[in-house]
Amino acid sequence: MQIIHQVVSTLFEWIQGMGAWGIMLGLMIEVIPSEIVLAYGGYLVAEGQIGFVPAVIFGVIGGVFAQLIVYAIGRYGGRPFLERFGRYILIQKHHIDKSEEWFSKYGTGVIFTARFVPVVRHAISIPAGISKMPVGRFTLLTTLAVIPWTILFVYLGHVLGANWQHIDEKAAPYIKPFILIALAVLIVYVLIKYTISKKKAGNIQ
Repeated sequence: MQIIHQVVSTLFEWIQGMGAWGIMLGLMIEVIPSEIVLAYGGYLVAEGQIGFVPAVIFGVIGGVFAQLIVYAIGRYGGRPFLERFGRYILIQKHHIDKSEEWFSKYGTGVIFTARFVPVVRHAISIPAGISKMPVGRFTLLTTLAVIPWTILFVYLGHVLGANWQHIDEKAAPYIKPFILIALAVLIVYVLIKYTISKKKAGNIQ
């Protein structure tokens, strides 16, 4: 635990020294959950060390690239590789199981909605990579989901200031609406997909 604490402390010092670039790289490395890195970025905004807009822009870039890395690992390394080494990027076997279940059930559209759902959001890029989902579509849906997530946590970190480490408590009231909206979007997506498939089946007959 001492070593992990040291690594985390060093990473935060590194982020502080590099400013917005540090936020981006901190998210890409994925040693620390994205919401914590972004909240720390918000704290740096409150301290006047970086601007809010650069923090959000670099946070979005870092968040998208982090998922592209996981996507690439899924595409070229497959599930066995991730089961063995996934823990180093905060991905456990149950994350993979749940994300594969969601991806199989709802299709590529789940890449957007799953970003706001606990457990699934950590690993949804894996089945996308394994199934060789078109990288352009994957990147677009991931970016659309990462933008509001980044804005929220940078803003909350900014509001909390020196108390940014209490981000879990502060974020809790906001996360529930995010999840409900994401699930509502997912239901609409599934209904549209089902309707289209039924029409196609009817045309074939």
